[in-house]
Amino acid sequence: MTDISVRLAEQADRPTLERLWLMFQHDMSEFSGVLPRPDGTFRSDRLHAAFTQADWAPYLVTSDECPVGLAFVRSLTGPTRVLSSFFVVRGVRGTGIGLRAVHKVVAKHPGPWEVAFQEGNDAAVGFWRRVASEIAGDTWTEERRAVPGRPDLPPDTWISFTAPATTRD
Repeated sequence: MTDISVRLAEQADRPTLERLWLMFQHDMSEFSGVLPRPDGTFRSDRLHAAFTQADWAPYLVTSDECPVGLAFVRSLTGPTRVLSSFFVVRGVRGTGIGLRAVHKVVAKHPGPWEVAFQEGNDAAVGFWRRVASEIAGDTWTEERRAVPGRPDLPPDTWISFTAPATTRD
C-alpha cells in the first residue's frame, strides 16, 4: 500500500495547491458548468480563504513526495466542521489514497462534519457514502440543499456525520 502524507499546508505550498485547485475546478466544471475566466483560471475564493481565514485549514496530500490532493476544511471553531473542498488527482483515484486522506483529515478535527457533493457525480456519491459509513457506521444522514446563489444548478447533496476522536488515520 502506497504511503501518503496529509499535512497542514504552509504559504510555501500555496503554488502547489493553486495548481491542484485548477485541476479540481476543471474536474468540477463537468458538474457545475463553470468555465475558466479569460486568463484560464477559475474562481479561487475557497483557496484564498483556506490560507487567510483563521477558521479554515488547507491540507496538502502527498504520496512518495508527489502532490496528489488537497482538502480545505472550514468552520474549525464552529459546531460543525465542513469539508469545503476535497480533491485527488486522477492518477491515484481508485487506489484508496482518497479514502485514507479523508480519514486523516477528519481525525485531526473530531466531532460533527458535513460534506457536499453533486448527485450527478456518480463517483462522488459512492465515495462520500462510503466515507460516512466507515467513519460513523449507520449514524450519518444525507439531505439535498439548494446551492446558494445558483438557482440554475440542481441542489447539492450534503452528508453529515460525527467523527469520533479515534478515527482511522
